Amino acid sequence: MRDCLLYRILRPIVCFLFKAIYRPNIIGKENIPKTGRIVICGNHTNMMDIPLLFCSTKRTIHFLAKDELFKGLGKPFFYSMGCIPVNRRTKDKKSLASAIKVLEEDKVIGIFPEGTFNKTEDIIMPFKYGAVKMASVTDSYLVPFSITGNYHMFTKKKITICFAKAYKIKGNDIEKANNELMDKVKKLIISNRKEL
Repeated sequence: MRDCLLYRILRPIVCFLFKAIYRPNIIGKENIPKTGRIVICGNHTNMMDIPLLFCSTKRTIHFLAKDELFKGLGKPFFYSMGCIPVNRRTKDKKSLASAIKVLEEDKVIGIFPEGTFNKTEDIIMPFKYGAVKMASVTDSYLVPFSITGNYHMFTKKKITICFAKAYKIKGNDIEKANNELMDKVKKLIISNRKEL
């Protein structure tokens, strides 16, 4: 899968507008490796999380997105943006295989392991295993992130995204690796909420 021309065309425009409107606080962007295969993963709060990640790295992020988006005019748009459709109603082996292929080309996967927006009172919802599975199979770096705050337009109240240091999964215990990833993201959220 090649880097997507549409993504590279839209990214600077989206970032300029997004930063002008929301003035995001981006912490730890130096923790995103500039080369090699990585899986960027963290909590999901809003549809605006996608452009927030656009603004965090110049690398093209291939997002896993719900397959409902790939209907009608959405299909050519999301495919041309490098997105990978996921059937959330089942264990989608096809989407996992597509993501693994992207990583094997030393590119970047972006995934929200909660699977949807967190509308609960919990700090984080249980993570699905896709992120750690694909990272383990491809020996990719995992880069956890947290998103805290709210998307307020033209105010001093900033949305914050914070990236932790990249790391690789050790061993073959996927459940343990998933719990470790959840713990890292949860700690990032708690730490950055204190700064609000």
